[in-house]
Amino acid sequence: MNEYKKIIYLMGTKISLYIKGEAAEKLAEKAEAMLIHYEEVFSANSDNSQLAMLKKTASLAPQEVDAELYELIKIGKKHSLCENTYLNIAIGPLIKLWRIGFKDAQVPGKEAIVKILELLKPENIQLDDEKKTVYFLKKGIEIDLGAIAKGYFADKVMEFFKENGVVSAMVDMGGNVLVFGDSPSEGSDWNVGIQNPFLPRGNSVALVKIRNQSVVTSGIYERVFEKDGSKYHHLFDSKTGYPIESNIASLTIIADKSLDCDIYTTKLFGLDAASIIHRVNKIEGMGAIVITVGGKLAYTNNLIGRIYPLTM
Repeated sequence: MNEYKKIIYLMGTKISLYIKGEAAEKLAEKAEAMLIHYEEVFSANSDNSQLAMLKKTASLAPQEVDAELYELIKIGKKHSLCENTYLNIAIGPLIKLWRIGFKDAQVPGKEAIVKILELLKPENIQLDDEKKTVYFLKKGIEIDLGAIAKGYFADKVMEFFKENGVVSAMVDMGGNVLVFGDSPSEGSDWNVGIQNPFLPRGNSVALVKIRNQSVVTSGIYERVFEKDGSKYHHLFDSKTGYPIESNIASLTIIADKSLDCDIYTTKLFGLDAASIIHRVNKIEGMGAIVITVGGKLAYTNNLIGRIYPLTM
């Protein structure tokens, strides 16, 4: 039984793979090829990806796309149209306007933001399930799957590992952690650190025990732009055109699928801590950990006995 670890730098992040099983190294190589393919198809920052090409062509005529890209756009649109959601796959033009996380980040003028808001309507993305086509009902629409793509990729890679008989595995997509089977170092469960939102990356505020699950954290600390004494984070409210205002510093979701974690960290981020915990407590098989800007930590009932807070 082979154990193999691989580090890949792709999609602007560090991806870590751990595999225990027959032909582990070969599986890691195939997983890397899968991820390279996904970057070519899904990248919002490459002018030549299928996703980027939709901006140029999908308002002219329906465009057939890769089946997996179509699948994720469809899932993203469904959750973007829910009531009280902060997930919006049509947010692309707003992300490009602010450019937070890039060297040319800016605080746009109010007129520019108001103009952009008209383009942020997911109902203007028309899908055809039979033909796998995407059509934009308005020129200037741009899909951004950045909030949910890493979870989708992690699930696909883990699915591939399981189909090929791995005994245990981990996929860490730069913060989207998905595990299967026994942990190599700590018995059966895996201990995953929850980032302290007030300290540099690598400092955990708590450890959570998981098995055959994913852990994803979103926070206002990840990408920040400072201008004239004000700080702006990268999580946007597509109704206002500005970064989300709430008392949440970070939100962690734990679920069987990494994509579900991605969806709900974005979908719920603009709510207050009590509302998030209340909502996730009602979702079977899902857990949540919330850290407020005031440094308070709260978590759902199903994490009692599985979460170990460290010093904040």
